[in-house]
Amino acid sequence: MTTAFSEHDNASGFSSPSATLRRRHILDLDDFSKDEIELVFKTGDAMLEVLGRKIKQVPTLRGKIIANFFIEPSTRTRSSFELAAKHLGASTISLDTAKSSMLKGESFINTLHTLQNLGADTIVIRHPQAGAPYLAAREIRSSILNAGDGWHAHPSQSLLDLYTIRQCLGNLEGLKVTIVGDIKHSRVARSNIWGMNAMGIKITLCAPYTLLPRHLDGFVSNSHLAPIVVTTNMEEALRGADVIMLLRLQGERQESGLLPSIREYVRLYQLTEQRLSLAKPGALVLHPGPINEDIEITPEIASGAQSVIDKQISNGVAIRMALLYLITGGNHAE
Repeated sequence: MTTAFSEHDNASGFSSPSATLRRRHILDLDDFSKDEIELVFKTGDAMLEVLGRKIKQVPTLRGKIIANFFIEPSTRTRSSFELAAKHLGASTISLDTAKSSMLKGESFINTLHTLQNLGADTIVIRHPQAGAPYLAAREIRSSILNAGDGWHAHPSQSLLDLYTIRQCLGNLEGLKVTIVGDIKHSRVARSNIWGMNAMGIKITLCAPYTLLPRHLDGFVSNSHLAPIVVTTNMEEALRGADVIMLLRLQGERQESGLLPSIREYVRLYQLTEQRLSLAKPGALVLHPGPINEDIEITPEIASGAQSVIDKQISNGVAIRMALLYLITGGNHAE
């Protein structure tokens, strides 16, 4: 199987892999197989090669239209999807809901139909309500790529996280990954649990009791998940970890009474040099961003040698290029 671009690109700019992504939409990773994730990684490798060129663009999706429909604020995800589409030669529509007809009463579905009728082949959706991309996938013909829906899922973030870990540590099978922070309200944690489970990673979840899902089975309900360690003790969670993934703590968690204070959270759950030393030597530190420095993590660790946070951001463009190619470029099975 090859997904490499040659220096003498053909008309499409891409040497198509022999395997296909047998799906028209990417909504979450709960039904992704290991082989499908590996296909995304192989395609991402080829996209990184393109991004390393002087001219960071190929005509692979020339003639295709990608619409970015973000009803929730975003910097990294929206920017990387826009760049990904442009690097692949696609035309783009970026809908600013603050200036759209939704302010005049147009419904979510009607807006989707408008984008479809404008010729959008793929619509990238960020929505504050869980399940919105699933509704879109049922209602319209365009491919749907979930860029985050409520507390539910964020598949492209999980894939770029896994890709970054693989890039740094090689084989993912058997690694111990500790996820620390607001697990209960985190779409990043949920999608990562699915993706990591598929790749054979051992998962530990760590948070204050009030920020852990009450029933893990309901959070990621599937009997095929490998056992997951859940603890409120950060020191216990970090021992022997190959990777530490920190999640952003949102201020509304304190306002809603889920935390006694930010100071208390920092005392018990901030990643410090002392706590980092409990993990394996050279353990990777990840954070999906935006970072609250001096809350989830000290500035020294965030910018230190074990941090791959900047690499996550740059890999995000490559992985989102891969996803757009695989569902927009005619490479999926109907």
